[in-house]
Amino acid sequence: MLLDFQALANHVDPMDGFFFGASLMMAALLALIIDALFGEPKVLWARIGHPVVWLGNFAARLERQFNKGQSRVQRGAFTWLRVVSFATLVGLLIQLICLALPYGWVLLGLIGSVGLAARSLDQHVRAVAGGLDQGLEEGRAAVSQIVGRDPESLDEAGVARAAIESLAENSSDGFVAPLFWFVLLGLPGLFAYKAINTLDSMWGHRNERFEEFGKVAARIDDVANWLPARLTAFWVSLATGTFLPLAAAFRDGPKHRSVNAGWPEAAYASALKLSLAGPRVYGGEVTRDAPMGAGTRQAKPQHIRAALKLHWYVWGIVFVGCSGALALQVLR
Repeated sequence: MLLDFQALANHVDPMDGFFFGASLMMAALLALIIDALFGEPKVLWARIGHPVVWLGNFAARLERQFNKGQSRVQRGAFTWLRVVSFATLVGLLIQLICLALPYGWVLLGLIGSVGLAARSLDQHVRAVAGGLDQGLEEGRAAVSQIVGRDPESLDEAGVARAAIESLAENSSDGFVAPLFWFVLLGLPGLFAYKAINTLDSMWGHRNERFEEFGKVAARIDDVANWLPARLTAFWVSLATGTFLPLAAAFRDGPKHRSVNAGWPEAAYASALKLSLAGPRVYGGEVTRDAPMGAGTRQAKPQHIRAALKLHWYVWGIVFVGCSGALALQVLR
């Protein structure tokens, strides 16, 4: 039986699922709680596969079909548009169905929680601290699950710095950014963002295969993460009760090879009194990255745990902010 889209739309307040609408804010709060308490439902994903994996497989098939011949920048842009449009339309359809149901915001929040990674990020980074407690090789094995650099080149301080850098960057693009697009544009915004971020991870490489084909994917990912990265730095400052992390982000963030990653990295570095980034080894080659922060480079497992505590303080600030936005909606 086909859906009657006109009847469905008549049951939905078109603004309630966009731009901080009441149903959307309730869904965002629920998504935050579900993600924080339960994280990834690994048993479910083991059975059916993660939605991001589905999207990645779809994108990979299109890439193999179109990434050849001439005009690869244009081909990459067209393929990117197909994938992101598909994800956005799926999000819009699901949101219309959810908001047409009684208490549909509950289902909206449950689905939205899949796009957040605060708990998952905590688990992966905490495993690095636990690994270092056992020994350097265990720490290297744990950090190899979350960073792309060569773990064998890292000493204990390097492993700890790598874990904190990953936490800082992914606090932005794995938690703050998807939530930002969710509360702004609902499930279509969240699904579009996840597609944008996934395509950048798959195609945004400066090598012979993707230099041209992935150019649009990389640039639009930079745009999508621009404000969330800076919001993350600001919220880290609020969490510490001082604007020193934000000042460090303004000072060091623009020096990073990524237009966005340096902002949360510099903020975390300042809050923890560390120096992060700097020269690192990827694929056997040393990258001469600028340091983020002006503290010590001798990071330890306790610095990782302090960074995780800061991560959850940021989560609390975001939760309070969403609660305040909902209260304003109710009082209007």
